[in-house]
Amino acid sequence: MAHTDSAGRASRPAGARDGGLARDGGLARVRGFPLALDRLYHADTHMWVLPAGPGAARIGMDPLGIETSGTLAQLSLAPAGTALTAGRPFGQLEAAKFVGPLVSPVSGTVLAVNEAVAADPGLAERDPFGAGWLIEAQLTVPVAELTGLLSDPDEITRWFVAAIESYRRTGVIAE
Repeated sequence: MAHTDSAGRASRPAGARDGGLARDGGLARVRGFPLALDRLYHADTHMWVLPAGPGAARIGMDPLGIETSGTLAQLSLAPAGTALTAGRPFGQLEAAKFVGPLVSPVSGTVLAVNEAVAADPGLAERDPFGAGWLIEAQLTVPVAELTGLLSDPDEITRWFVAAIESYRRTGVIAE
């Protein structure tokens, strides 16, 4: 039976499986990883952006980006009021396999830092699309900032599957 969403696009019922993809509400499971399809993604950094009011957005890291970094030990995040530039660091991640910058997917100003995730970086691993968000930002030019991000659920899913396959092929993550 064909299903459509509120915009009339073809969709699958919750829990439907499709080549390693299972959807349950707003989250999909893709090759064993959760993936929220209600937000935008910066493919190179594995950062997600969730619009959160006029010109504002919440930013976090997807589970695949976290997995490839290893167990998180520390997150250092830019304080509220800090200017953000797309492609530039807004903090630092220290993990078992990686120490390096958290790169902003957008330009703007940090409005809030998730103090809970700064105190307990494991929260980003346990709940990357909920309580594990990193910062909230006021976007410089909202429409322009979001234009370059992946936004179509099918496009997001294809990118995520390709990233998983690439990481598995190169031994970055296990089967």
